[in-house]
Amino acid sequence: MLTILGFAMIATFLVLIMMKKMSPIAALVLIPALFCVFVGKGAKLGDYVLDGVTDLAPTAAMLMFAIVYFGVMIDVGLFDPIVRGILKFCKADPMRIVVGTAVLAAIVSLDGDGSTTFMITVSAMYPLYKRLKMSLVVMTGVAAMANGVMNTLPWGGPTARAATALKLDASDIFVPMIPALLVGLLFVFVLSYVLGVRERRRLGVLTLDEVLEEEKETETVLVGSGASGDGKVSMRKGAAAAAGSGTDAPAGATGSAASTASGDDDTFQGLDPNRPTLRPKLYWFNALLTVGLLTAMIMEWLPIPVLFLIGAALVLSVNFPHIPDQKARLAAHADNVLNVSGMVFAAAVFTGVLQGTGMVDHMAKWMVDVIPGSMGPHMALVTGILSLPLTYFMSNDGFYFGVLPVLAEAGAAHGVTPLEMARASLVGQPLHMSSPLVPAVYVLVGMAKVEFGDHTKFVVKWAALTCLVILGAGMLFGII
Repeated sequence: MLTILGFAMIATFLVLIMMKKMSPIAALVLIPALFCVFVGKGAKLGDYVLDGVTDLAPTAAMLMFAIVYFGVMIDVGLFDPIVRGILKFCKADPMRIVVGTAVLAAIVSLDGDGSTTFMITVSAMYPLYKRLKMSLVVMTGVAAMANGVMNTLPWGGPTARAATALKLDASDIFVPMIPALLVGLLFVFVLSYVLGVRERRRLGVLTLDEVLEEEKETETVLVGSGASGDGKVSMRKGAAAAAGSGTDAPAGATGSAASTASGDDDTFQGLDPNRPTLRPKLYWFNALLTVGLLTAMIMEWLPIPVLFLIGAALVLSVNFPHIPDQKARLAAHADNVLNVSGMVFAAAVFTGVLQGTGMVDHMAKWMVDVIPGSMGPHMALVTGILSLPLTYFMSNDGFYFGVLPVLAEAGAAHGVTPLEMARASLVGQPLHMSSPLVPAVYVLVGMAKVEFGDHTKFVVKWAALTCLVILGAGMLFGII
């Protein structure tokens, strides 16, 4: 019964948010609460929620201060050269911009933290997508897939969990997987090219000078007021095609709202060379501070929440020494902070109920039990396939510490080595990074102003295909 209720709870949640019948926060709280009552453990709901909140509180704190940190860095102009450089290189070509998104996300993912990757990627690329009326779900989908492939780095989390669960060396798992992961990353780049070509056909191509000239003609920037025009750009070469979708993105995510002015699009100030928050004299201080912060994260000198807490306090104090200015910057980013941290704590209810009621354990046991005995010699393949839905519907901790050891034991009985099982378990990470149980994905969709349901509908099929490409490459190379 718990197995059925567990799958029913997850299915109900996904259906409601994809159909936009409930907001993600409401669905993450109310649906598990209702199913907790169905299970007959409503009296323990408070304990489950508090356990979930306790587990995710450090993540919520990290995201809160990380958003403030990178938000201030956007305000002071740290990423302006990146944005301008990419725009000049791409010449406002949607294809190059989409490919650039994938490359940037992959490079930044080397720090091993998904939230940081999404903050930097969206900060740099969002103005370009909005100015050119490109599909924002293409940006979030490509960034999530690139980060998902890179998330398999030994310091990214999944590899370390697999090594710990099966008592293996992380390098023994990861190094042989590199060829298959490179194939997966190459596939993401190729997919980005294809999606970018579709965007180019829909919108056409402009040069940088044309973009800037048309912006001067069509938008009025309210410097310092926190509001600006939506960056109307008349796509003359693709105007006829603009009415068609030309992409898998829903209409609401393609920038159709660009015909109205909005206070939401303060990110456009990221390319305004005259905004009052710029601190050009402190550019190298801010750049070195960011590099030092990322280095400290990789070297694990301090817990990540502590690093961002200190970093946010330092960057505010140095760049905005006057208290009213600090309050203004905090207020400017309060919306993102509240949305993301609220989503994390709401997700704590979902995970708390899943784990506390035992639904996760029963679901995992059922998945293992339904595997036919004849598949025993192919348990690595089975594990790779199962990693897609299991890492999407449960946390990495639940999969690697709860499910993988059981699968590995079944594989060992048929001569499948733990190393093969561990490598196969990493296959589902490109899909996992878009799971509703991953806090970082809420940073991605929140900063990109994309509905989580729209992101899910767009990315799931492409991310699943990326996973299967990695699995196929692993089998072809004899790694899995």
